[in-house]
Amino acid sequence: MKTFTKFQIDRAGLQAEGCNHNRKARSMRIGFLTGFIILLAYSLGLRDSAAQSWQQVPSMTLARQKDTATLLPDGRALIAGGYFLTSAEIFDPRTATWTTTGPMTTNAFESTATLLPNGKVLVAGGEDYHILASAQLFDPATSNWTATGSMRTGHDSHTATLLPNGKVLVAGGWSGTVYQGIANAELYDAASGKWTATAPMLSPRFAHTATLLPNGKVLVAGGYHLGTLYSAELYDPTFGTWTAANPMSTNRANHTATLLPNGKVFVAAGAGIGTYNTAELFDPATGNWTNTAPMNLIRLNHTATLLRDGRVLIAGGWNVDMGALSDSEIYDPATDTWSPSGNMIAPRDWHTATLLPNGTVLIAGGTSTNNATSSAELFRPDPVLRASASGGNLTLSWPATKAGSFHLQTASDLSGTNWTDAGNLVVTTNGTSQATIPIGQGAGFYRLKN
Repeated sequence: MKTFTKFQIDRAGLQAEGCNHNRKARSMRIGFLTGFIILLAYSLGLRDSAAQSWQQVPSMTLARQKDTATLLPDGRALIAGGYFLTSAEIFDPRTATWTTTGPMTTNAFESTATLLPNGKVLVAGGEDYHILASAQLFDPATSNWTATGSMRTGHDSHTATLLPNGKVLVAGGWSGTVYQGIANAELYDAASGKWTATAPMLSPRFAHTATLLPNGKVLVAGGYHLGTLYSAELYDPTFGTWTAANPMSTNRANHTATLLPNGKVFVAAGAGIGTYNTAELFDPATGNWTNTAPMNLIRLNHTATLLRDGRVLIAGGWNVDMGALSDSEIYDPATDTWSPSGNMIAPRDWHTATLLPNGTVLIAGGTSTNNATSSAELFRPDPVLRASASGGNLTLSWPATKAGSFHLQTASDLSGTNWTDAGNLVVTTNGTSQATIPIGQGAGFYRLKN
């Protein structure tokens, strides 16, 4: 099978196009970042299975919604709890199978799950006819659950953040009264199994987000309390204090927040005065928020997953006009653009999303057509090309499935009749291909051909 990839250099940057036989692929651009360049490939055709797609996998043993998902150190995914469930199960991506664990110590939904440095998983709070203060630990070595110290206050629809010192910060939650949150915050110490109080947040809130920043502080944004909040605040674990951050440009709750490789926080969609398709970025260096390009559909209760290439996959959620969504789309921070990434096999909101070690994303459970679902599926992103610039040359690398040598050819257009050898030899070794293109060679199209 002949496989080749085409690159175009123009004044605006570098474009690439990939083909497998005569299958046409979409073009793309790379943006120049500090010290390196990332090239995001759309349907490169380097191998058939690499095309961006959704793939159904076996269903979970039980239908779940408002549960938790945690990637374990061995690469498996732990799915725990759900609406009045005391069960948990593990997905093994190597065999595409589910295995049940021992029973949880209490049934809970809207809990948080945090992977601890010792490899255990802390599940805290949630709701079971009342707001829970209880917490429990899952041990992957034994596949069993044990109770640990209870929190000082019950927390539901709260956040839990693993701090650099190994402690877990739990903040906020629902008070039990409509549209009212709590400001309480506390710390879990895995060594002692105990909780200690820390300073309360400046504003009560629930259905908010919490993101650990590269400087060790925690950004808490949005949520509900007597309405939907614009406000954001920062927790400093060194001093155990909260300080006000600049407010978001949009009030939002049931949104997502994703730490990007550049250190900024990407906040997307959610509910406020209506439901949003807007998104914005928080820059810890300046403390400012800036709006990004809007996504294609309004949604809340969706998932946001940072892919290995630095893009963000937004999947599913609830749309006031369409109900649970099967739609997904990808945000590219390098170009501030959105692109469709296909429809999930099942519409869903209140589901989980887990980035697996092989770069695929496991989507499981949630609410589908007004009922909890046990269905699960995998998203396979486009293959990724990376590039580094040095000494007037651009070196590209990307995943490859077979060893061999490829020639770099150039042409002034894509008619297919004027390809000439550019004199560069590309060698594939250890599953990675590389090509070196002189940046000063000028505008034109480039392809790799064996």
